Amino acid sequence: MVRGRLRAAVRTRGGGGEGAGRWTSPGTEERPKGYVFNRLPPPPGQSREWEDWELPCYITSFLTIVILGVGLNAKPDLTLETWAHQKALERLQKQETASDSD
Repeated sequence: MVRGRLRAAVRTRGGGGEGAGRWTSPGTEERPKGYVFNRLPPPPGQSREWEDWELPCYITSFLTIVILGVGLNAKPDLTLETWAHQKALERLQKQETASDSD
């Protein structure tokens, strides 16, 4: 019972074999034109206009990189090795002051 349902699901998941191809569905182009994102290039000597989402996306990406770069480099060093090194230096200073006072 379960195997029969699984076989039917596997058969139809690939498209079933009839109808449009894998990358097309009814109402779309038969073949791609060969342009990136299906956009025509601008005429020679004219630059492409930015879309509405591009400027906020670029600004947000840049600020994220800057904030993470500064924030991760400025975080305190809380590793166990650093703490142990500082404690060892404090003990050495106490030993030196104790030996100097004797």
